[in-house]
Amino acid sequence: MNQEYAVEVRELTRVFGDFVAVDRISLTVEKGQVFGFLGPNGAGKSTTIRMLCGLLLPSSGEGRVAGFDVMTESETIKRHIGYMSQKFSLYDDLTVEENIDFYAGIYNVPRMKRGERKDWVLEMAGLTDKRKDLTGSLAGGWKQRLALGCAVLHEPTILFLDEPTSGVDPLSRRQFWDLIAQMSHRGTTVFVTTHYMEEAEYCDELALIYRGRMIAKGRPAELKTLIPEDILELRVERPFEALEQLESSGLVKDVALFGDNLHAVVDDAEAAAAAVGGFLAERGLAVEGIARVLPSMEDVFVSLIELEDRRREQEAQP
Repeated sequence: MNQEYAVEVRELTRVFGDFVAVDRISLTVEKGQVFGFLGPNGAGKSTTIRMLCGLLLPSSGEGRVAGFDVMTESETIKRHIGYMSQKFSLYDDLTVEENIDFYAGIYNVPRMKRGERKDWVLEMAGLTDKRKDLTGSLAGGWKQRLALGCAVLHEPTILFLDEPTSGVDPLSRRQFWDLIAQMSHRGTTVFVTTHYMEEAEYCDELALIYRGRMIAKGRPAELKTLIPEDILELRVERPFEALEQLESSGLVKDVALFGDNLHAVVDDAEAAAAAVGGFLAERGLAVEGIARVLPSMEDVFVSLIELEDRRREQEAQP
């Protein structure tokens, strides 16, 4: 295994009875990266991260995390990483600083450093004035920051975050990602799972996972080049009505709402733009603007999932 990688796995698989939750995943994560594991609920993200954290033994495959074998050194891995789940794993009936003290003990932070590390967490999380408050009384964004601080009390080189922004408001989510970026700049490797497409843009590199399989991997800009079709963005009055008309028009391969606009998947943007504009105008739907745009991560993910579904259908055919 390459010492330049914080995480390196080959053919990692986890089976539960007849169900293949993770299907032969191979990937590498460079040290100091923010690596995103993107996919819908039930895709296998959490199962993968639990194997990497030493919480679940793989059914087959091989890998190393922080230089330790996922098959034989799971307990050692746990001591060298930080882990934060979407449920935050905090104790609501303890105060903020009592939670920090508890996790300092769990992670065996040297007693001489515990005061310093506690102060760092309180400052990082903005909770210095709330240190005596019960954790259960905190809003979701504050709990999230506290959970992050507890996960890195022992200064791990690799931090695993399993859908850490689930259930928090957009502002708290953005502030949380600012903290992740700061940790990465200080040299911490961050491996984060998410199903929020906009969060993918914050990652240095991404792996897209669907139905247990990794269907693409690369930097966000690279993944946007994988779609063979063009994307047209339409500004049109009554977008819901325009959507219904285009779905049955035969002029586009796919169309979806994208904010107040529509994104249409077409083979040739130049030819389709004129046809689509004329089609909608004939139906009394004025097109205010139509232009080819770079695909969003949502466009990329939907397109790649559809390709994967078609591939699986072909595999299933006799």
